[in-house]
Amino acid sequence: MDNFNKENKYIRAKERVDELKKFYANLGSYIVVISILALINYLTIGFGYMWFLWAAFGWGIGIFFHALKTFDLNPFFGRKWEERKIKQLMEEGEDKNKWR
Repeated sequence: MDNFNKENKYIRAKERVDELKKFYANLGSYIVVISILALINYLTIGFGYMWFLWAAFGWGIGIFFHALKTFDLNPFFGRKWEERKIKQLMEEGEDKNKWR
């Protein structure tokens, strides 16, 4: 049983590290690509019209939601909510099985 718990913790930790790697890779790509687009914008027409901000805004929304998921900042349906709901349903299931 102890090995099972250690293995389970290892798997959860590895999944967490994978989530973090994906988020930081996405964030790094965002910074590099938006910087390149800003440079292209400046070199072609100056900053009279900053069209690169449209890409920054659109991708930024995606980064924002990715961060919410990665860092469990969603107050409605985050991991903590899932754990509470699972525990609640398991307890309800135990109560129903007592009467059978």
